[in-house]
Amino acid sequence: MKEIKIAVIGLGYVGLPLARLFSTKYKTVGFDMNQARVDALMTGHDATLEVADDLLQDAIKNHGFKCTTRLDDIRDCNFYVVAVPTPVDENNRPDLKPLWGASETVGKVISKGDVVVYESTVYPGVTEEECLPVVERVSGLKYNVDFFAGYSPERINPGDKTHTVEKIKKVTSGSTPEIADLVDEVYNSVLVNGTHKAPSIKVAEASKIIENSQRDVNIAFMNELAKIFNAMGIDTHDVIEAASSKWNFIKLSPGLVGGHCISVDPYYLIQKAQVYGVLPRVMSNARRLNDGMGAYVANQTIKCMNKKGVMVKDAKILILGVTFKENCPDIRNTKVVDIYHTLEEYTKHITIYDPWANPAAVMHEYGVEVVNELPQQKFDAVIAAVAHKQFETLDVAALLNPNHVIYDVKGTLDRSIIDGRL
Repeated sequence: MKEIKIAVIGLGYVGLPLARLFSTKYKTVGFDMNQARVDALMTGHDATLEVADDLLQDAIKNHGFKCTTRLDDIRDCNFYVVAVPTPVDENNRPDLKPLWGASETVGKVISKGDVVVYESTVYPGVTEEECLPVVERVSGLKYNVDFFAGYSPERINPGDKTHTVEKIKKVTSGSTPEIADLVDEVYNSVLVNGTHKAPSIKVAEASKIIENSQRDVNIAFMNELAKIFNAMGIDTHDVIEAASSKWNFIKLSPGLVGGHCISVDPYYLIQKAQVYGVLPRVMSNARRLNDGMGAYVANQTIKCMNKKGVMVKDAKILILGVTFKENCPDIRNTKVVDIYHTLEEYTKHITIYDPWANPAAVMHEYGVEVVNELPQQKFDAVIAAVAHKQFETLDVAALLNPNHVIYDVKGTLDRSIIDGRL
């Protein structure tokens, strides 16, 4: 293949870090349909905070990295990487529209001999059965004759400054043995810890989706234990600490499961399994259990309030954090909103404080108001929902009325001051 020129399609949490990394070795263009996003990136700032300003500015200034919404700017590329979201609809069925749209984009610009690599998380078969036929139809080219494909599943962990993209070991694959070698070589050239070359695109697709499904099932087990032990009056975290003294116990904690990976990806495999006549009971039950944990936290808080004689109706309640995890602005599929809506049945005086979240984004996505500054008032209850670093030094007790309730979702607060925790 001639000199590699890369186009990364989709500049979100996955695409931008990858495009920035590729730009250190190859001529790279980032493509996104959101003009506001592209304009902001070209000023040298990433609102997701996944790429530090200095790294982004260095890529633009010293490596010629460019972000664009113009198809003509990626027409002369020959290695296309698709990194768009793979959401589910209101019935938790896979929504492939972003992938179809990105495939149409590729089809408009791809040329003979070019390669397209998909990174979006999907069930086995999507790349070859859903995406590449779109590329063929739009381009008029024949798959594995005129153009080729690969799949290398993303492994971005939002907010994680340790397992950054260049340190992630990537799974790679290709539509022919030669293309598999090429895709592997391109990724290997920018990664510190190398790659694992899967024997087929379907194997690579399957490997990604079980990574997140496994975590979903494991966390669901811990959440079920939390419900059992809370009913028994036993502290779940104490039980986990004791059990983890055994060498082969896998230590996990209960919690809210949100975000774009663990809370979404299993539905893709669940849906596809049913097509083959397999009912994935463990995965389906795990999803239902984890999806209900926001309401469970709210109801446990109400239970604590009733026990202490704190009036629930019209109570002033503070929720600390709305992002789906600590120390990042990512609000995708956050289950904190479920806590809010359950409590909303009893009181309208609920404040969500999160120094990381974008209030306008939360309002647009969920219709819920969030503040970035802590209100100067007293509350009847506090729910510590997200373990942001800013909350570590927060004097929670000072925010509360004399008779109050503190519920700790993450198990990070001083146990002497809390009334309940998962």
